[in-house]
Amino acid sequence: MTDLHYLTATEMSELLLAKQISAVELAEAHLRRIEEVDGRVNAIVTLTPERALDQARRADEALARGEVLGPLHGLPVAHKDLADTAGVRTTYGSRVFADHVPDTDDILVRRVRAAGGVMIGKTNTPEFGTGSHTVNEVFGVTRNPYDLSRSAGGSSGGATAALAAGMVPLADGSDMGGSLRNPASFCNVAGLRPTPGRVPARSAHAAWFTLSVPGPLARTVADLALFMRAISGFDPSSPYAVREDGDRFGTGLDLDVTRARIAYSPDLGGLPVDAETARSTAEAAGTLSEMGARVELVDLDLSDAEDAFRILRAWYYALSYGDLPGVGPNVAWNVEEGRKVTGDDLARAERLRTGLFHRMNAFFDDYDFLIAPVSQVPPFPADDPYVTEINGRPMPDYLAWMRSCYWVSVLHAPAMSVPCGFTSGGLPVGLQIVGRPWADLDVLRLGHAFERATGYGARRPGL
Repeated sequence: MTDLHYLTATEMSELLLAKQISAVELAEAHLRRIEEVDGRVNAIVTLTPERALDQARRADEALARGEVLGPLHGLPVAHKDLADTAGVRTTYGSRVFADHVPDTDDILVRRVRAAGGVMIGKTNTPEFGTGSHTVNEVFGVTRNPYDLSRSAGGSSGGATAALAAGMVPLADGSDMGGSLRNPASFCNVAGLRPTPGRVPARSAHAAWFTLSVPGPLARTVADLALFMRAISGFDPSSPYAVREDGDRFGTGLDLDVTRARIAYSPDLGGLPVDAETARSTAEAAGTLSEMGARVELVDLDLSDAEDAFRILRAWYYALSYGDLPGVGPNVAWNVEEGRKVTGDDLARAERLRTGLFHRMNAFFDDYDFLIAPVSQVPPFPADDPYVTEINGRPMPDYLAWMRSCYWVSVLHAPAMSVPCGFTSGGLPVGLQIVGRPWADLDVLRLGHAFERATGYGARRPGL
């Protein structure tokens, strides 16, 4: 199998359980692929080959005894460098923590190991996940496998670049303002921002903060569902963890698309969108209509999310990183913005977010899904710090160009990116699918149907 590294995780699992390949063979194939391409991409920043091969051998020995360790049995997985991994360097993309080695694993990391996953390494991220371009002072920039001169997105850009380049079949990420969805769109893979609490995380200082969530990344929607089986489910260390286990994500992805009521918003309330991105999104709406769904163009205005997101994000940064010396300029700017937040500001953010929640609940009485652009632009040059203008409209800071994602983050709803086309220059474009809160599986089902109908995700980079 010369392209073993480009099989889906689901296909790899079937071959492993049928004993047609071994977990060691699978780990070795991915380690070879990393050695072959990562020097050009810079996605895996801390490699753990000895640990991977040891875990793979244990998976093979267990299967020889008739034991299946879990839904990820023997599958290579990479963890974002924001996730604590006991005994393995975790820098958070920050020079402040360049030599940091945690003593404990994050919840998600523990769950992956318990489900039989094989840890192959850590993936690159901007400092503390700050921004949708993966570059930091510790490891440098991650490049897009479809065009090495372009950004892989962020802040889970190392994860999505590794997936696109065949270095791993599964990777975890996190999403506050689009950090799962944006890099998935840029790298032609699938990523799910779950409903907050669906994949629980423990926080020592902001336990009730729901804008940032961990979630799965993969090359196919079926692989996202497989990953969700392992990482979702209740944990008492999160005060808003959803009390449903991951087994619901193993119940199948079939969807009667002809019964789906889909709202299509090309700009979420007047956002500038690059012409080729807009074209791909419009074509996706047409495809879903041709598949039999009821697709309606809607005039949806989510602009109330702007102040709500910015205020809550700034407050979080001051709370989380305000006492750290030596942080980079993006983190420092967010901390200073957070120090300006007043009680009145927080009250306004809460009123705006509450109003949006109730308005969108009423909206989802009439529609099952909302579709829109993931990112407002295709992948931009990797040497640029961020997008400074869209369609002639200036972007005032490094956040502004990602409103199409972070406005959705405020809704407390599941949202995913699924490949939906390419620009004339061969750069990937993703479709954002948003569902009602807690309807994560339905979002995956529509994404799966669209993926099967179009096949865009099967196009590989020319590395």
